[in-house]
Formats: sequence, structure tokens, C-alpha cells
Amino acid sequence: MKRFWLLFSQSVTVLLAAYFVLTTLKPGWFGQTGSKVGTVAVVEAIAPVTGSVPVGSFRLAAQKSSSAVVSINTSKNARQNPHNSDPWFRFFFGEQEDQPQVGLGSGVIVSPDGYILTNNHVVESADEIEVILNDSRRARAKVIGTDPESDLAVLKIDLDRLPVIVMGNSNSLQVGDQVLAIGNPFGVGQTVTSGIVSALGRNQLGINTFENFIQTDAAINPGNSGGALVDTAGNLLGINTAIYSRSGGSMGIGFAIPVSTARMVLEGIVKDGQVTRGWIGVEPNELTPELAQTFGVDASQGVIITGVLQNGPAAKGGMKPGDVVNAVAGEAVHNVAELLTAVAALKPGTSSAFDVQRGSSHVSLQITPGVRPKPRQRPQ
Repeated sequence: MKRFWLLFSQSVTVLLAAYFVLTTLKPGWFGQTGSKVGTVAVVEAIAPVTGSVPVGSFRLAAQKSSSAVVSINTSKNARQNPHNSDPWFRFFFGEQEDQPQVGLGSGVIVSPDGYILTNNHVVESADEIEVILNDSRRARAKVIGTDPESDLAVLKIDLDRLPVIVMGNSNSLQVGDQVLAIGNPFGVGQTVTSGIVSALGRNQLGINTFENFIQTDAAINPGNSGGALVDTAGNLLGINTAIYSRSGGSMGIGFAIPVSTARMVLEGIVKDGQVTRGWIGVEPNELTPELAQTFGVDASQGVIITGVLQNGPAAKGGMKPGDVVNAVAGEAVHNVAELLTAVAALKPGTSSAFDVQRGSSHVSLQITPGVRPKPRQRPQ
């Protein structure tokens, strides 16, 4: 009996030793998942099916539109300091070597012919303009025309197989719609940010003469100017133009020019070399109780005309100082910005109806607008 018990004990000891060795060296043979002591068990995501898009992703919109958004590098040649020829100036300050100025912005390819929309302030006074595509191709750009009053400019490059953005409908936008801003902020490279439409029809900001901005909280920073604001389908809704900021960076208040305005400027510059706007020759002001009392008009809304150019379109149509304009071509106007925009949209040479209040009576005038004079060039 002792012999059998000893044999049994030895067999069990050998089997346990063999099991310990095998579980340490070959844990997979016994269904164990770890091969080292202290391995942390984690849950890994299932690999996505090729081509699938996660719920809520803007991947397709970004892919569709980003190839048509370009970076724009500008440079201005060094200007000679006029005091360098003065020996006393050189004695006190030495030789002043002026450095060329460089600028950075973005643009959007809107035509397979190479036309690019950007901001006027991005290319203003530039001596050289270089466009860099998202596929790293580079090209020198030519300024086809600019429109400082809307802060838009049209460039042209000569390259083959250009990606072109799809024009959207900015008139269908509503507050709360999701949008993407695409550009080259701070020169870090093409960047896509997302947000919503915060407000529509922003004006009286003192940025442009004609203002009808889309406001968004999508991050827009220096270098984004001239880039694209697109919808979740990747269609162009606006040209990013300006931000409200106390730090120089994004604070969640950015402004874009609607694509409806950008298209009008594009077509005017490409077709005629300039943007043609209506003009009637008046001095408009916001209606206040003081002005209403001064001119003896019984009105509480509209735009009051405080001056009329002699022999101008408005004067020939019968408009007088003190008239309050309530509507232009059937569209109501409530402030000076809306009046300027409405008149600018009129076709020069074609008579349009102006609904005005004169004193306590309402009058309908037929005025034939002329061509709005070009703004004065800024001194360089």
C-alpha cells in the first residue's frame, strides 16, 4: 500500500509541475489570453467596414470641398525709405534697409478655367501672388479684378485638372444650420473647423460698404480670409472674411460673405472687368425723432434722406430732402445699410419704384439709377 501511495504522490507532483510549466510557456493551449503577468484587459473597437462613415461625421463634406480651397501667399516689394538720401538721417539712424512684406490668406477655386475667389484685403497692393493647391501644386496668380466695397477679388491661375467647388444656395440658410470653415489659419496648413450659423444679415459692422454677412461660430483665424464656408454637403455658402476678436484669434464670432453676393461680383468682374451697381445720388441717414421733427415728417421707420445731389438720378425722379424711403423695388428697407444694398442691386438705366413718405403722405417715385462711382483708392 505504501508503494502505491508513493507512486501516486510522485505522479501528481510531476503532472502539477508539467501543468505549471505549460501554462507559463503556452497559455493559449489552456484558453488564457495573457502571456505576461500584469497584462491589462482592454476592449478594442471593431474595425469599421471599408468606406463606411461614422454617424455625425463631416468627412464627405470636407473631402468634397477641401481640394478646391487653396492657400495664397502674397509679397510686396520693399519700398525705398525717402529719408535714406538725407545724410543727417543716415548719420543718426544708419542705412535703413526696407524688407519686403509678406501676407497669407486663402481662396476658393470656382471654375475649371482657373478663376479663384478670395478677399480683396488678402491681395490688395500685392506685387506677387502665389497659389498653393491642396495637392501641393503651385502657380503664380493674376488679379482679374477687385471689388473693395464688398472686399472680394477674383484671381486666375493656369493649371490643368483643377478641382472646383460646387456653389450652394446661401439664401436658404437658417440660423442653427451646421457649417464648415476651410482655410489656412496662421499658415499651419489646410484646416477644417465646424460650427453653426449664428446669425444672418449682419451689417453696420464697419467692415465693408456693402454688408450682409453670415455669422458663424466655426473657428476662423488669421489666414482663413478668402477661404470657404460650406454646408454639410460640401457646397459653398460663403467666403470667410473677418472675425471679432480681442486677442487676434477666434472667439467664436466670424463673418462670411454670402455666395449670392460673391457670385454677382465674380460674374461682373469676369464679364465686364468691374462690378456695376446702381446709384441715385442721395445722402441717407438713420431715422431719428430729432431728424423727423427737423424735416417735419410723420414717420417712425424707414431711411430719411437729408441731402439730394443736384441733377442726380434721385433729384430727376422727384426725391427731396426730408423724404423717408420705406421700400425700393417692392423690398422694404429699415436702415441705411439695407437702402445702400437695395439701390446697388438696381440695374443702371432701368426705372425702379421708390416708396417714400413725405410729410404725412405717401408718394411713389420712379427713379432711374445711374452707375455707382468707383470708390477712391487708398493712399499707398
